[in-house]
Amino acid sequence: MHLSDLWFIAIAVLWAGYFILEGFDFGVGILLPVLGRDQARRRVMINTIGPVWDGNEVWLLTAGGATFAAFPGWYAAMFSAFYLPLLLILVALIIRGVAFEYRGKRAGAAWRRGWDAAIFIGSLLPAILWGVAFGNVLHGIPLNAAHNYAGNFFTLLNPYSLLGGLATLSLFTLDGALFLALKTMGQLRRQATAVARLAGVAAVLAGGGFLAWTEFSYRSAGHVATGTASVLLAAAAAVALLTAVSATVGWGLSGRCGRPREGLAFGAAAAGIAAATGALFTALYPNVLPSTLNAAYTLTTGNAASTAKTLAVMTVVACIFLPFVLAYQAWTYWVFRKRLGAPPQSAPETQ
Repeated sequence: MHLSDLWFIAIAVLWAGYFILEGFDFGVGILLPVLGRDQARRRVMINTIGPVWDGNEVWLLTAGGATFAAFPGWYAAMFSAFYLPLLLILVALIIRGVAFEYRGKRAGAAWRRGWDAAIFIGSLLPAILWGVAFGNVLHGIPLNAAHNYAGNFFTLLNPYSLLGGLATLSLFTLDGALFLALKTMGQLRRQATAVARLAGVAAVLAGGGFLAWTEFSYRSAGHVATGTASVLLAAAAAVALLTAVSATVGWGLSGRCGRPREGLAFGAAAAGIAAATGALFTALYPNVLPSTLNAAYTLTTGNAASTAKTLAVMTVVACIFLPFVLAYQAWTYWVFRKRLGAPPQSAPETQ
């Protein structure tokens, strides 16, 4: 295995981690107007992700940085082609972060409603646009001989990529609902479980349809050398998502029929997202950005990678510092592991 292949796998792992972790806090933001029917409940929902949402975004920064350093050709072509969608994602993430910080600075109801709307929009847009972007990476874009993008914004809005947007939206909504069911108590917990059941059906249909379309199109085009592994990962994703849906209903799980198992459901959904991400990257390999104009213009792990010395230095640095980052984030989740309940109605609003 070449170091470029190793870093392709590492980037796939980083994106899987980002989609799992940032996915559930996107889902909480999306569900804010659905489940947050009063101020106390909205406060509890935001508090479930308050200690971790900014740490989850580190996975995005690391994935982008690793792509820039390990595959500069891929980074340059992708970020120039997806300039507008990525700009919209960036603006949405900025507005969302500001909303978390500012919604509790004043006591006015209109003030909080405005920032709550910002959290919802700042969660909804990235949840859709990440799927659209990755759909185009898999589908391919019009790259010319110089690896410059030869299309426009509407070229990116093809049926396959739009289905990818629906898939990530439904998966993140399911992830968020299961996280709320795992982290809250009382009526909010029960209603989050009910929403998770509906979101789970949508995730199985949209996510399964997107994976099936990917596998069919790549196999029919003869692009997949590792087709068996990709199909197995796609099947694992479907099984994990079905397990997540069944766990929210309590179908025959550990003899507790009819009782939801939030921990199992959330873990199964996370496994489904990880397996789906793995299936997509496996289907893409050894390409990193296919060209729809000419196969000779396609970017691969070979022609888009940095020098062997650069990749070697990156590998050493990652081996040294990655354990510390993972340990710190695991410690954060352990410290804030308890369920949250609604505060007394007379309690003041605090950030």
